[in-house]
Amino acid sequence: MKAIRRFTVRTVLPEPIKALASLATNLRWSWHQPTRDLFESLDPDLWAESRHDPIGFLGSVTREKLVALAADPDVVERVAEAGEDLRCYLEEPRWYQTLGSEVPRCVAYFSPEFGITEVLPQYSGGLGILAGDHLKAASDLGVPLIGVGLLYQSGYFKQALSRDAWQQETYPVLDPDALPLTLVKEEDGTPAVVTLPLPNGRKLHAYLWRADVGRVPLLLLDSNVPTNDDGARAITDRLYGGGGDHRLQQELLLGMGGVKALRIFERLTGRPAPEVFHTNEGHAGFLGIERIQELMSAEDPLSWDEALVAGRASTVFTTHTPVAAGIDRFDAAQIKYFFDAGLAPDVPTGKILELGRESYDGGDPSVFNMAVMGLRLAQRANGVAKLHGEVSRAMFSGLWPGFDHSEVPITSVTNGVHVPTWIDPSVTTMAELMEPGAAVAGRWDLVFNVSDEEIWAVRRKLRGRLIEDVRRRLRGSWKKRGAADAELRWTDTVLDPDVLTIGFARRVPTYKRLTLMLRDPARLKRLLLDPERPVQIVVAGKSHPADEAGKRMIQDLVRFTDDPEVRHRIAFLPNYDIAMARTLFPGCDVWLNNPLRPLEACGTSGMKAAINGSLNLSVLDGWWDEMYDGQNGWAIPTAGDKASAQERDDVEAAALYDLLENQIAPRFYGVPNRAAGADSAGAAGPSLDGPHGVPKSWISMIKHTLSHLGPAVSADRMLGDYVRELYTPAAASGRAVRADDFRQARELAAWTKHVRTNWSQVHVEHIDSSGLSEVPQIGDTLHVNAYLNLGVLNPTDVLVELGYGRVDESDELTHTRIEELEAAQNFGNGRYMFSGKAMIEHSGPFGYTVRVMPKHEGLASKAELGLVVNAG
Repeated sequence: MKAIRRFTVRTVLPEPIKALASLATNLRWSWHQPTRDLFESLDPDLWAESRHDPIGFLGSVTREKLVALAADPDVVERVAEAGEDLRCYLEEPRWYQTLGSEVPRCVAYFSPEFGITEVLPQYSGGLGILAGDHLKAASDLGVPLIGVGLLYQSGYFKQALSRDAWQQETYPVLDPDALPLTLVKEEDGTPAVVTLPLPNGRKLHAYLWRADVGRVPLLLLDSNVPTNDDGARAITDRLYGGGGDHRLQQELLLGMGGVKALRIFERLTGRPAPEVFHTNEGHAGFLGIERIQELMSAEDPLSWDEALVAGRASTVFTTHTPVAAGIDRFDAAQIKYFFDAGLAPDVPTGKILELGRESYDGGDPSVFNMAVMGLRLAQRANGVAKLHGEVSRAMFSGLWPGFDHSEVPITSVTNGVHVPTWIDPSVTTMAELMEPGAAVAGRWDLVFNVSDEEIWAVRRKLRGRLIEDVRRRLRGSWKKRGAADAELRWTDTVLDPDVLTIGFARRVPTYKRLTLMLRDPARLKRLLLDPERPVQIVVAGKSHPADEAGKRMIQDLVRFTDDPEVRHRIAFLPNYDIAMARTLFPGCDVWLNNPLRPLEACGTSGMKAAINGSLNLSVLDGWWDEMYDGQNGWAIPTAGDKASAQERDDVEAAALYDLLENQIAPRFYGVPNRAAGADSAGAAGPSLDGPHGVPKSWISMIKHTLSHLGPAVSADRMLGDYVRELYTPAAASGRAVRADDFRQARELAAWTKHVRTNWSQVHVEHIDSSGLSEVPQIGDTLHVNAYLNLGVLNPTDVLVELGYGRVDESDELTHTRIEELEAAQNFGNGRYMFSGKAMIEHSGPFGYTVRVMPKHEGLASKAELGLVVNAG
């Protein structure tokens, strides 16, 4: 019989073990090993059956078993201790509480996806995992942050393979009551509801669900509510599902509905209002419009210009994409259609359209660009690695014409990974010589106390555990592809615990080049089957359902792995998720990454491998470009810019094969470099060049990697950077514009309008210089006078700079230094002389120039308004 109605019954726990409920619903368990150990100890078989989900586990324990547990003094004591430990974690001061009053009282962090745990499947890839790690690190450090996202009815898709290796997607519907979530309710017990108007008189209602990520509440908006029509109910059906109006409505709900959700949460809990709003990628950019609407509809309303200044001051925008194709872009007519329905009734729709318009050379004025809006609505912006910051400054330079790319006001904060989530317990407690939790606490240098033998034993243990998981998953995958048990005995011997193991797992867009390893299939086969130094590879990844090219790449790779000659050495695992990753990262000896440079924004998967003692083999892109030091892995050389796509892939694939064959495998197996004329005799398996049978040079690289990369790739370091470099300055700016009834916001808005209106009058009339020898020499002082016409502007309205340094053949300044020129004389009628000096400090071609920019204490950077007059 089939049920006509389905609901989830929550477990009622006996009083002595009631703390298990809070331990299960607070997602700290997802990174707190003692809590997971406690649940497992209560019933190991049931814990495994529940797939390590505390909510599912408690729901499966019989009433008799619960009564027996509550009568066991040892269990009661351990549950009480765990409950008290969680209470202390949630309430006691942490790092952030030592920073004083300048830091923000609360930060709101908006993201379209959050990867906290596989139990809450609301993520697709790196963006979501990064957002989850951001929340976890904020919790550990005590940063008062609130996450805001959407609750998708099916999350992202589950991936399987057809018999012919084509990706297949399924979308299991999630029951919020079976997830570690709590419905946010009003004081009268009814669900709290966010409402947005839609065109044609329709309404979009959304419930709020709360997940507790340690100390951090995460609010998820859910449109699947009875009061919505069918179209509105389906808005939060799938992560990145649909297109056009569907995606736009998701982003309107995330941004505008998310701000409304925060206001409800503040009212119900008494928590302080966020002082900083952090937009994680452009999907959430509409939060800025809602905040402007709040200010324009207040009892003492601000104008559009004033509200824009006030909102921008406390907003941080993080871009994650290095390619224009990765940005959400809508037809401007779509935006007008939805905002004309009254989404922000006090905000002129034309002003909103201008925020997202690509009004720069090469842009499409008919398109509404979400990243462009995000940048225009935030006073501070950043990329997610140093190289990505450079790429982003070039990519968005059209918004700041007249400035060098290096001066575009987009900084960078390199991503990090949440160490307690991704590090294997075997690594943190290695030989009990590394103090328990040492890696988590930052004592990565203690790895040098661990013997080479112990490290090698742990690495083999982790590799063996991965192989067991691969065999289980591979068998399951083949059965879904239609294979019978009798055909699958070969899966029992896939991979070898003594063979060099390489991992490659990530989303599968074409630029990540999943199939670069197949460029020369014969050579790859030789590497896999080498009788002396074999290599084995584990691959995983999902392609977006609409990405046919990505799916073909998966199909090509899987067809190669299906070959009976090599299938014991290379495997593709479908349905890559957090659970798989926790075995894959620690179990691989080398983590492979070969994107098209510089199209990888950061690429944190290699960081997760590194904190487990894996070595990276990667193109110098993303985080690896700044952290590779020659001892923590290998860099794949890249082809020159003039190479064709085919030449580039040929060159870089050949370099990959060469590194594997002549550097990586010899070092892993502890034998001399074959390319250097070494004797190639020997058998498969490590040749063990150390006195106790371990490859000492390989182990030395592991120790170096853990000690140097461990602290550098930690999300604690990342959060510290955000707090110091972006959150605290944004809070200060926000407080300044709000003070005295928004006095600075009103004044800055009027000043900005005045400057923009009259900027065309500003020009450099003449420049003269003195102080140089007849033949200029090092040590000479260059005195410069710049004669400017400022029109109706005053000298206090402008910053006048002398730029000087070396010049190249096209007279472009390089190694440029800057000196500010001071107003020295007023000639009347808007004409002024500005003067300054610079010392010549190097020989060779030398040049200088003068430029003028707006100047105001309320600006975060001199390029902020995108206005500059360069001497011509």
